Amino acid sequence: MVNKSVRPFGKKDEIGYVFGDMAGSFVNLFVDAYFLIFCTYVLGISSAWMGTLFLAARLWDAINDPIMGSFPDRWMIGKSGDKFKPWIKIFMVPLALSGVLCFTNVPFTGVALHAWVAFVYVLYGMSYTGTSMPFGAMANVVSTDPIDRSKLSRARSIGGTLVGIGALSFVPVICFDANSNIIPERFTLLGIIFGILSIISYSLLLKNTEERVRVEKKENNEKFNYGNVLKAVVKNRPLIGVMIATIGSMLYITGSSQIRSYIFKEYYQNTSIMTLLSFASVPIMLICFPLVPKLVEKYGKKATLMAGILFSTVFSVIPFVVEIKNVYVYSALYLIAMIGQTAFTMLIWALVTDCLDYSEWKFNERSDGSMYSLYTFSRKIGSTIASAFVSFGLGAIGYVSGSGVVQTAEAVNGIYTLVTLLPVITCVLQIIGIGLIFNLNKSKTEEMYDALKEKREQNIKEVGNL
Repeated sequence: MVNKSVRPFGKKDEIGYVFGDMAGSFVNLFVDAYFLIFCTYVLGISSAWMGTLFLAARLWDAINDPIMGSFPDRWMIGKSGDKFKPWIKIFMVPLALSGVLCFTNVPFTGVALHAWVAFVYVLYGMSYTGTSMPFGAMANVVSTDPIDRSKLSRARSIGGTLVGIGALSFVPVICFDANSNIIPERFTLLGIIFGILSIISYSLLLKNTEERVRVEKKENNEKFNYGNVLKAVVKNRPLIGVMIATIGSMLYITGSSQIRSYIFKEYYQNTSIMTLLSFASVPIMLICFPLVPKLVEKYGKKATLMAGILFSTVFSVIPFVVEIKNVYVYSALYLIAMIGQTAFTMLIWALVTDCLDYSEWKFNERSDGSMYSLYTFSRKIGSTIASAFVSFGLGAIGYVSGSGVVQTAEAVNGIYTLVTLLPVITCVLQIIGIGLIFNLNKSKTEEMYDALKEKREQNIKEVGNL
């Protein structure tokens, strides 16, 4: 039921959601982009060992994420009546702390050093699940209107983009010297700053965003059945398609951000271009922000996404097939290909809420926290595949960890191949997920929401007649 005692949905909720995604991105994007670099260059840990860590951490997440994701569906904590906000409050400080620990140059060696790296990375992963899962699922209780949810999806894409452009773009300038050598203590300082900004941003999310849809507590000792959730997920074709496409997207986001530093440092020997590349992406966001909603209104989410994916595919294949020697030509192709991926980032969260509504429409199963945790697990799977691909790939091409090491020509050329291959794999998975599996086109989505609106109105009438 909708709580009518709170203010109507408005810009304040959208602003809150911008801050909510900024909060997680301050830590998540920083760790995804630079943890591998910090561990290989500063701590001297082999890329192969890091790849093993990433895989092992995801095996733990396979157990941990669904359990943590079911918490809001199982238990309502606090006195506010909110389903998701209290869980964000619990995990936002550990997340900020984990970001600092990931970039601390500890005086350990051998087994102790490897154990420390494993500990801080697992702490980061669990803390991020504890905040990102309730934040994402919360969109379903902020409003039941699909237009409002699209606005929330766009708002959270803005948050991550602002952090990526406004904060992470300065990392190469601050943390690398004029000769592209790493300055370890600068990474630690940024970890502290980003942690503080993360907590502030989460606080602004909690203050500005309202949970309007209230779920009555289960009566008659009715227990939460996670088996029903899993059955609904397996049958949820659009959700499976979105998960596959998201794995591809995370290959692009995580893999490219991790290894991009290597290509500019080793292949082009110009890390300063990374800052210019980040700022050059601002016009892309400014173009996509007003354009994407108009395209969605006219053609639907699926058609708009497919157009962007195919556009990105063309300009991702070019540098993979033809070796680009000029750093500015390579950067231009990268930016053009980014247009399609920006559209994907802006729309993906709205697609997820559509998938959760699809479960209610087809299977009468509504467990937002649990289902959303399974979706976020697919994001982690994508990040892990990307991290493992980069880590093991660097080892396979002969990359040697440590500061001051001169890489061989074979390793440098191998870095180029790894970097340009990742976006191609991304586009293939997105085409499969959205183009071949996801089955909610514009007309079917409208049919679904008409049916759900009628169903919910009927439920309200029945409750009123009791």
